[in-house]
Amino acid sequence: MSAWFIQKAVSVLSRGGVLAYPTEAVWGLGCDPSCEDAVNRILQLKRRPWRKGLILVSGQIEHFSQLLDRLPQQQKDQILATWPGPVTWVVPDPGVYAPLVRGAHDAIAIRVTAHPLVVELTKAFGGPIVSTSANPATREPARTLFDCRRYFKSGVDHYLPGKLSGLSKPSQIRDAATGAILRQ
Repeated sequence: MSAWFIQKAVSVLSRGGVLAYPTEAVWGLGCDPSCEDAVNRILQLKRRPWRKGLILVSGQIEHFSQLLDRLPQQQKDQILATWPGPVTWVVPDPGVYAPLVRGAHDAIAIRVTAHPLVVELTKAFGGPIVSTSANPATREPARTLFDCRRYFKSGVDHYLPGKLSGLSKPSQIRDAATGAILRQ
């Protein structure tokens, strides 16, 4: 991936914009999770109820250290054994990010990905980004850049070109406290 594309995406994120980008299985919408206006824009674009919350993704485990360091070692070990990879973990939220990220929950969903583009992007950005499937409510998630553009047109500030990793379904979601699978 050209450094120019990554820097353009970082610029969009840094100024509170919304980005579309490829993930492991589907195209995603993302933004700076500390920018409430950007998080709200994503919810509006998707027509997604705020109460559901959103996932944060990064390519670097250390971006989640302030969340992981609060967990008992056994929970932390269980999480780290699945990363990087397509497993999202729900952990207690200390209120670091925009409240809309956690929705009506007292926890936040986080994932460390192995997708090379997202790894490069979050490293350059210096933190995690919001990750939610690129689709309006009730529609199938976008699996191509064309589908993503068709859904959102100019509602997205930047479309980061790239390829999906080839997984057939979105990430599994698990509860860190219980280990329970919340989404298969």
